[in-house]
Amino acid sequence: MQLLKLDWNPITGIDIVGNFKLHFYSLMWVIAFILGWYIMKRIFTKEKISLDYLDPLFIYTVLATMLGARLGHVLFYQSELISEDFFSIFLPFRFKGGFEFTGFQGLASHGAAIGIIIGMYLYRKKYNYKSLLWILDRIVLAVASGAVFIRIGNFINSEIIGKITDSAFGVRFIQDQYYKSEIVQRTGIKDVQKAYNAVTDNPQFQNLLDAVPYRHPAQLYESFSYIFVFLILWYFYSKTTKKDQTGFLFGLFLILLWTVRFFVEFVKEPQGDEYINWFGLNTGQWLSIPFILIGLYFMFVYKPKSTLK
Repeated sequence: MQLLKLDWNPITGIDIVGNFKLHFYSLMWVIAFILGWYIMKRIFTKEKISLDYLDPLFIYTVLATMLGARLGHVLFYQSELISEDFFSIFLPFRFKGGFEFTGFQGLASHGAAIGIIIGMYLYRKKYNYKSLLWILDRIVLAVASGAVFIRIGNFINSEIIGKITDSAFGVRFIQDQYYKSEIVQRTGIKDVQKAYNAVTDNPQFQNLLDAVPYRHPAQLYESFSYIFVFLILWYFYSKTTKKDQTGFLFGLFLILLWTVRFFVEFVKEPQGDEYINWFGLNTGQWLSIPFILIGLYFMFVYKPKSTLK
């Protein structure tokens, strides 16, 4: 039985001019942020919060997410960039080995989570209309919905791939197996996309295709799971009184999302050149455990000293 087995070799973006390319991965981020804005607008309208606070919240969230995700990736998975290509940390360009527009690549969800919490703290200090936890209890709905699209973007990019599998869900990630320079060299075709296409379309290069193993589509596992994370959060927000229990939705989000991440890591390849493997658990799993524990605290232990109305 072959439920998903396929050769994944997509066009990852649209060439605009020179090395500049509109990446579908970037488009997924745009969709995530726009959807998050509409979700928060609906929440603000339902709870009679002035929409004047919405656009600043959006700006803080975007900046905090992107900065946190990028710095998190560098610190947790690719710290050599600090000394080898420092400006590529903050700019969508690669300077080492020649100047190239890359878009914002290398983003870590753990870093994004920390960035969002810090960003909401700074936002709350400037816009003092509700408590920090009130904001976090609602922003997690937008974050959960956005996570669905981010992982789809990872799948499009053939990144954060899964381990080799002979299961019915295997996917062959052609573009992960062969780097751009390598595929040009192996096929003799100078156009990179045509070279990749030749591997899947031309029997002459069947040997190159046969060398690509089937892997778990870990990105899709996560994306599918995050749909249910969002639906569960939305149910508790809209159908129960738990939205009035300070910190409950925030804690539930931390538990659900990072539990998904913890288990999906078992079928993922290690990320970055620097990763840990303690007691059979990798970097992503060890980083997820504190978030789960914090979530348990806010769901079952935390009691607010006072409620800011």
